[in-house]
Amino acid sequence: VQLVESGGGLVQAGGSLRLSCAASGLTFSSYVMGWFRQAPGKEREFVAQIRWKGGTFYEDSVEGRFTVSRDNAKNTVYLQMNSLKPEDTAVYYCAAAPGRGTYYYTRSSLYDYWGQGTQVTVSS
Repeated sequence: VQLVESGGGLVQAGGSLRLSCAASGLTFSSYVMGWFRQAPGKEREFVAQIRWKGGTFYEDSVEGRFTVSRDNAKNTVYLQMNSLKPEDTAVYYCAAAPGRGTYYYTRSSLYDYWGQGTQVTVSS
């Protein structure tokens, strides 16, 4: 299984970025996909999730600014990030979780597969 993120970079506060995560080696449509981030000196934190048929859930600080989506035909999950703030600076990871009998996939321990991460830096 491979998850490969792309789309990170340097952007000014208020700007936008779109992250992509291409998956291979798994039945993509059977997995919940999540986005996490880790800032320097901090623990990895949940950002957003999208279920098999598109149901989403977001961490409070990104609700209304970030949008997660998926294209099961392309085995790809996206994270559209708008109105970026300096505190959004982090390495962003995508992850894949099989069905666990829960709606919320906010804990990293629920995910079996992880990408290598992509750096997002927001300047003030």
